[in-house]
Parts: sequence; C-alpha cells; structure tokens
Amino acid sequence: MANVLWLLVACVALFAGVVSALQVHGALERERGFRASPTCASVPVVASGCLWEQEFTVRDAALHRGSRRLSPEAELLLPSGKPWHVTFRNTDPVAPELEPGDKVVGLIWHGHVVEVRDAEGRRQETSSGPLEWPEDRLGGALACISFGVTALVGALWALFARGRRRHATAAAIVRWHGVGLGGAAILTLWAQAANSWPMWAIPAIWGPLVLLILASAVAFAIAALRGNLDRDDPSTPRVPPPLPPPSMGQSQGSGRPAR
Repeated sequence: MANVLWLLVACVALFAGVVSALQVHGALERERGFRASPTCASVPVVASGCLWEQEFTVRDAALHRGSRRLSPEAELLLPSGKPWHVTFRNTDPVAPELEPGDKVVGLIWHGHVVEVRDAEGRRQETSSGPLEWPEDRLGGALACISFGVTALVGALWALFARGRRRHATAAAIVRWHGVGLGGAAILTLWAQAANSWPMWAIPAIWGPLVLLILASAVAFAIAALRGNLDRDDPSTPRVPPPLPPPSMGQSQGSGRPAR
C-alpha cells in the first residue's frame, strides 16, 4: 500500500513539474515584452502594447484578509466616472493604504492595469501584471521533477522487487533521497529570492547539490543491496563456552595436588 501511495505522489509531482517547466518560457517572454514596451504617445483607444499612465480615484478597496478564495481588490474610477476593477496577488505595499477618495496612478498595458502607484510613489503589481516570477516556476519545476523521478524509480523498484528485503531497503533509500533533491531546489530558490540573484543562479547552485545527493543515494543503495545495512540480530541466544576440564594431577575433591 505504501509503495502505491509513493507511486501516486510521484506521478502528481511529475505532472506539476512539467506544467511549471512549460510556463517558464512564457513567463520570460511576457516579462521581456513588458520591459521593452515603449511609452504611448497618446491615450490608447484600444488595447495596445505600449505603456500608459492613467490617473484614477479610489472608489472602494477590500483586502479580504483570511480568505483563501478572494484576492485583495479595488475599484478605481477614471476622470470620466467609468469604474475599473483591479485585483492584487498580495496585500503589500499599496493595497492596505487605499482609501475611498485617494488618488492613484495606474499603469496600463494591453488594456489592463498592470501596476498601481500611490501618492507616495509606492508601486504594487496587480493580478494582470506581466512579472510572473519565472524564477519561481523554474524552482518549482526542478523541485517537483527531481522528486517525482526519484520517487517513481523507488516506488517501481519496490513493487517489482516485492519480498526481497534488501531491494526494498534500497528502494526506500532512493525515494527519501528524492525528498532531499526537492528540498534542495526549494532552499536554492529561497536563497536566490532573498539575495536577488539572477535566475541562472538557481541551476548553478542546485546542480552541485544534486550530484552530492545522487552520489549519496547510489552509495547507500549499493550498501543496502550488499547487506551492509542489515541488522546483525542473532536468531538464537548465545551459549557460553564450557569450562575446561580439571587437570589430571589435581584431586577432584580438595583441589590440592595428589601425593
């Protein structure tokens, strides 16, 4: 039952990793297109790839704290009175300060408000923003795929080698090293984000860690197959060796030499 559960978890992780990997290229292209977009010469009347800053007045705002289904949102009004609804991926730093009547500037790109700037110059990306964090998708792909592959190998190994204790031990070692591979990818992503390193730092740091973890997995799996990890539990209690017989030159009763 445990091996089947590992197999299902591995398949789910592989699917999530492949989906995340496919999104990396699209996120990079969208971000590059946004950064290369020129400023609009005039107010765009249709959705355009240029950037235009538009003043808005806040009509209403709601953070929906504690809700997992609802995102922070705000309703903005154009000078003409036309409402424009925007949502945010997170709450900081602009959304918590929005009050009815506040003046903000919205950055419009392809017909969407992708960023909101308040009177103090703080900026916050909306849910339509083009900066979709390709680093997060790359880190997620590395974590899910590396864990999924090793967990799948370990689960299939245990299923096909059922009843062989040493093979089961080696398969479990492979599976748990897969957890280490996924954890290493998550820690690498955290380090990259905390230090604002470029995206190429993720595979550059994670690669050597992968080699070390895989080397450890191979070494422990070979040791398990050879029986080096078996417990040396004796099947029968040990019997102490018999005492040596008394010498011929000693009397059996007194222990003194016979005359």
